[in-house]
Amino acid sequence: MAFLRLFIFALLLVCAPALVAAHGSGQHVRGVVSAIDATHMEIKTPKGQVVSVRITDKTQYKVRNLRRPKSPPQVGDRVVIEAEKGTDGLTATEVHYSDSKPKEAQ
Repeated sequence: MAFLRLFIFALLLVCAPALVAAHGSGQHVRGVVSAIDATHMEIKTPKGQVVSVRITDKTQYKVRNLRRPKSPPQVGDRVVIEAEKGTDGLTATEVHYSDSKPKEAQ
C-alpha cells in the first residue's frame, strides 16, 4: 500500500510541470465575431456575452474551413482566440477562425 502511494506521488510530481506548461498563462475566448476593426474584435460567446479582445501586429491568424478566398476574419465568422490578460484587458496572441457556416457535405 505504501509503495502504491509513493508511486502515485512520484507520478504526479513528474507529470505536474508538463500539465501546467501545456496550457500556458493565456485565456481562451470562443464565439462569433460581432465587430472587428484594425485594433480590436468583439466576440459574442455561446452564453451571449460580448468580449472585447485587442489585436496587434503580433497577433497570428490560423484559418480552418474557409470557403471564401483567404481573408482576415469577418463579422459572423466563428473564432477561438488565445489571449493574454493584461492591465488593459485581453490581447489576442492567436486567432483561429472559420466561416460562420460549416462546409456542406459533398
